[in-house]
Amino acid sequence: MPRLFKKFFAITWLTLAASVAIIVLTLDFFQTLPSASKLERQKQEVVLDLTENLLVKDGEDAARRFARASEDTVPVGLTISEIAGSGACTDRSTAETRTVLKDGSCYRISVPRQYSVILDKLGPFVPGLGILISSAISAAALARYLIRPVVHLRDGLSALAHGRFDVRIGHKMAGRKDEVSALAHDFDSSAARLQELQEAQQRLFHDVSHELRSPLSRLQAVGGVLRQSPGKLDAMLDRMDREIERLDALVGEVLTLARLTAGSRLPLSTQRLDVIDLLNEILSDAAFEAQARQVSITTNVDDSFLAEVEGELICRALENVIRNAVKYTAEHSQIIVQCETTEHLLKVCVVDQGPGVRRDELERIFQPFSRGNDAAPRGGYGLGLAIARQAIERHGGRVYASLPDVGGLAIMLEIPRQPANDRG
Repeated sequence: MPRLFKKFFAITWLTLAASVAIIVLTLDFFQTLPSASKLERQKQEVVLDLTENLLVKDGEDAARRFARASEDTVPVGLTISEIAGSGACTDRSTAETRTVLKDGSCYRISVPRQYSVILDKLGPFVPGLGILISSAISAAALARYLIRPVVHLRDGLSALAHGRFDVRIGHKMAGRKDEVSALAHDFDSSAARLQELQEAQQRLFHDVSHELRSPLSRLQAVGGVLRQSPGKLDAMLDRMDREIERLDALVGEVLTLARLTAGSRLPLSTQRLDVIDLLNEILSDAAFEAQARQVSITTNVDDSFLAEVEGELICRALENVIRNAVKYTAEHSQIIVQCETTEHLLKVCVVDQGPGVRRDELERIFQPFSRGNDAAPRGGYGLGLAIARQAIERHGGRVYASLPDVGGLAIMLEIPRQPANDRG
């Protein structure tokens, strides 16, 4: 980064120095900026000429009165002295003296030199030196102001490249409100999203490992029982079948979630179908299963909604939400399913009478392998709502949860008539 700083510094410095130098040289060429020593000499010459004229015309007394008045007003060290010797008045006048012959007497009018010869010689170079110094300071400040955020961005990107997604640089912009500050905050948002994805991936690996360990441990236990009691073969085979089915179901859920996540940028394989017909078929199957827990399903879905959707995904989303309600609602209770259609949107609301979740868990339950802290274990792996949200969001819709006043949990699905990328 020092090379970039040097480039900014050199370009800015040369530009400033050249601009100011051209201005000064132009003014000097037209003599609009006289030096201080030149002004001092001009003032001395004016005082000497006035005194000389008064001495010649009005005599010594008038000249001395003028000298005293001049010293009281603008002290320049003006003196008038009479010179002895007949040849004294032949001396030539200089910039600091005048010799005047009046009534046979010779007078010398003088003022001391009040400026330095060295400074007078160096005077023309002082503006240039000032230009170089001031432009260097200005260029350094400007280059540092421009380069500092770039350094922060480089450090941030380097941290991301090394897997440190917790790095933030927005607070280092020192109150800037320009495009560079906006870029820094965009970097922070990207880093936060990467950190969130990394944490989700790590959590997913942990949860999958945990969920796989339980059926594998039970299969291992079955093997141990068979070695000790070969007569229990039939019962243990049935147990092994159940554990294998659980493993197969878990792997299927994980693969579905992975396909939805990885394929979020791929086009959908859509077909035109009536989503409410599909919903009614799912509700019919769910009502049959709910009878085992004496749970009734109250529906208000008598309309139709033709949409361009990927049927498998929409079916999976609706089925997961409804089966989740059947699983967690209280026994001898009811589940309410309502639909509302608009020109471009179908809203499906599923309300159960289960334990619900805490308000701070309304978003967390849509994460993979997540359940409410107060939810009783009812089987499953906590992937159903995560898959439902991914499937609906692939179509440009949304899924969210709320807490009804009467208790339980309400899940709202909003399904567009056409996927978001197909709407004009």
